[in-house]
Amino acid sequence: MRVVSLVPSLTEAVAVTLPGVLVGATDWCSHPADLDVHRIGGTKNPDIDRILALAPDLVIANEEENRAPDLDALRAAGLHVLVTEVRSVPRAFAELDRVLTACGAPARPAWLDAAEAAWAGLPEPAGRTRAVVPVWRRPWMVLGRDTFAGDVLARLGVDHVYAGHPERYPRVPLEELRAAGAELVVLPDEPYRFTADDGPEAFPGLPCALVSGRHLTWYGPSLTRAPRVLAGALRAAHR
Repeated sequence: MRVVSLVPSLTEAVAVTLPGVLVGATDWCSHPADLDVHRIGGTKNPDIDRILALAPDLVIANEEENRAPDLDALRAAGLHVLVTEVRSVPRAFAELDRVLTACGAPARPAWLDAAEAAWAGLPEPAGRTRAVVPVWRRPWMVLGRDTFAGDVLARLGVDHVYAGHPERYPRVPLEELRAAGAELVVLPDEPYRFTADDGPEAFPGLPCALVSGRHLTWYGPSLTRAPRVLAGALRAAHR
């Protein structure tokens, strides 16, 4: 198989499971750290001609991260494109299994079983916390309805305030975010890189949890450690 990945988390999943299968990945595909493949541009602006030149048997993509016109162009050129839809933790496991099988995996990898066991073994949260979860600023954007990251947090006892919003990633003025009745602000380091000096100052009086965006939003080998890593960051915010 020759596979091109347009999704960083899928890139990591395939590279770890099937070394040598990937021939191309986006500029944002940062894991594994030693990944040595052709780079084909960004998730939102892949170089179609460069992908075609790699003559892949399969292109793997995601309905949220990649644009439909790009995927249509790849199909029109005769390529097979597999598009995932991941909006919950259980769906992530099912889609990972589907992708790896399509890429030629002879069996389900051990890391995927370990990740599923890690999430199945979560203790019941001691309580529920209402949170605002920004994913961008200038303008401020937050988690809305039906998102993978929202489901991840819910399983850890965090209910985000805009879970019922009509949009999945609504733009919300800062003043409204401050008045939303949240008990916590969750600030990931991607897609926007929130840090201790960039983000918490916008929410005076509210505890802020700085969390790993990879463990909050990626579906791949990082899911194995995600419950422990995220739970630790959430606890630290309340100390």
